Amino acid sequence: MDEVDLLVIGGGINGAGIARDASGRGLKVLLCEQHDLAAHTSSASSKLIHGGLRYLEQSEFGLVRKALGEREVVRRQAPFLVRPLCFVLPWQPHLRPRWMLRLGLWLYDHLGRRSPAFPASRGVDLHDDPLGELLSPQLRQAFSYADAQVDDARLVILNALDAARRGARILTGTRCVDLRREHGRWRVVLEGTSGHQQTVQARAVANAAGPWAGGLLERMHARSGGPALRLVQGSHIVLRRPWPNDRACLLQQPDGRVVFLLPFHDHLLVGTTDTDYSGDPARCSVLPSEVGYLCSAANGYLRDPITPAEVVWQFAGVRPLLADPDPRAAKLSRDYRLQLDAGGAPALHVLGGKLTTYRVLAEEALDLLRPHLPHAGPAWTAAGEPLPGSDWGDAGQARQQLQQRAPWLPEATRRRWASAYGSRSLDLLQGAHSLLDLGEDLGAGLHAREVAFLCDHEWARSAEDVLWRRSKLGLQMDAAQAARLQAWMDSHCR
Repeated sequence: MDEVDLLVIGGGINGAGIARDASGRGLKVLLCEQHDLAAHTSSASSKLIHGGLRYLEQSEFGLVRKALGEREVVRRQAPFLVRPLCFVLPWQPHLRPRWMLRLGLWLYDHLGRRSPAFPASRGVDLHDDPLGELLSPQLRQAFSYADAQVDDARLVILNALDAARRGARILTGTRCVDLRREHGRWRVVLEGTSGHQQTVQARAVANAAGPWAGGLLERMHARSGGPALRLVQGSHIVLRRPWPNDRACLLQQPDGRVVFLLPFHDHLLVGTTDTDYSGDPARCSVLPSEVGYLCSAANGYLRDPITPAEVVWQFAGVRPLLADPDPRAAKLSRDYRLQLDAGGAPALHVLGGKLTTYRVLAEEALDLLRPHLPHAGPAWTAAGEPLPGSDWGDAGQARQQLQQRAPWLPEATRRRWASAYGSRSLDLLQGAHSLLDLGEDLGAGLHAREVAFLCDHEWARSAEDVLWRRSKLGLQMDAAQAARLQAWMDSHCR
C-alpha cells in the first residue's frame, strides 16, 4: 500500500497549487483528478488575474486587497503566461455615476501595491483610443485601469508540473471511490479509467474538488458542519472579430452586472454570466439564453452588433461560491473558506475561491495542516518562486530567444510557444534544426513532437486535452483535423 503525507483530491487550480506548495515543503504528495487537469471550472474562467473591481461595490475590500497583492506575485511567478492588460470602462450616464466610478478606481489603485506593470487608472477620451473605432460613436468618455490576462488551464498545468518536479505524483483520470479513517490515517481507494484500483494511505487529505467539494465533504462525514456552497454557472462566447490585442473592456449592464470584452487568440471573448446550477458539474453547457444575454450586453456598446450566429466557440463552467441568502448569483462572494476537520486524521476542505488567489489559498491551507504534519517546512511561495518556463522573462522576451535559437520556426508557432511554454520551448527544440525535425504537422502548426511532449510531460490523453486546455488550437482546427490528431495520439501516446 502506497503511503503519502498528503492526498490532494482535485486537479483544478486550487488542487494543483496545494500540491505544489506541499511538495515544496518537503511533503510526500499525491494528487488525483477524475478527469483532466483543469478539465472544468479552472479552464472555464474569464482568463483574468485581477483584483475584481466590481467586488468593491459589494464591500469585499479584503478580497480585493488580497487579490491585488496576488496579481503581482502570480505575474512574477509566470511572466510569460501572465500579461498586463489595459481595461477600458466606458461611462454611460444612466448607469453608475461618474463620481462612483472614480471613487472605485481610486480605491482599486490604493488597495494594492503599485508596480510599473500595473499603472494607475485615468480618464480616457474614446475618440483618441484604439477602441474608439469599435465602440458606439455615442460613447465618448471612459476610464482605464490595469489588470492581467492568463491562460487559466496552463497555469494549472504549470503548478502541477512544478509539484511533480518537487516529488509529487500526479494521477489524472483517477477517481477517489472510497476514503475512510483507520488508525489515525486515511485509507483511500483510487480507481483509474480502466477500472484498476489502488489503495493509498494518507496522513492528511485536502479536498480541492471544486464544485464537487461539497459532496465529498459529506462523504467524509466532516465534524465541523456541512458545506455552505452554491453552484453558479458562468458562460462565455468566442467570436472571430477584430479586436486590439492590448485592450479589454469592462461593460456595465442595466441589471447591475458587468461583462468583459477580451482579446483571445486573435478572437473576441465575451463573458460572463451568473446562473444558478444544479446537477453534475461535468455536464454543464452554455444556454441559448446566456448567448443572447452576452450578445445583448456587448451590443449596448459595440459599433457593429454581434449575433449568436457569429459564435465560433462557447464554454461554461460551474463555480462553487460561498452561499448567501441573496438570491442574485452575481452578488455571491468570490472569497473562499478553508474548513479543517482535525478529528483523527485531518481533512482540509476548500470551499469557494477564485483563480487569482490560488497561491495564497494554498499557502493558508498548508499552514492549517502544518501542526498535523510536523515535518512540513515553512511557507515558501510568497517570494514569487518562478513556475517552469519563466527563465526567459515575459512572452516578448521568450519570443526573441526563440527567434535567435530557431529562426526557422514560423512566426505563429514562435508566438504560441513563447506564451505557452516560455523557456521550456528548449525541450521541444532539442536536436531540431528545421521544421522537418518537429515531425508531422497534424494541423494548425501543431507538430507530432509537440503532441508527444504534451503526452509525456503534461498529462495530455486526448485531442480535447491538447486542443482546448494545453492550447487553444481548437479554434483553428476542423473536426477532421481533430479526429486525425486523436488517431495519432491513440497510436503514439498510449
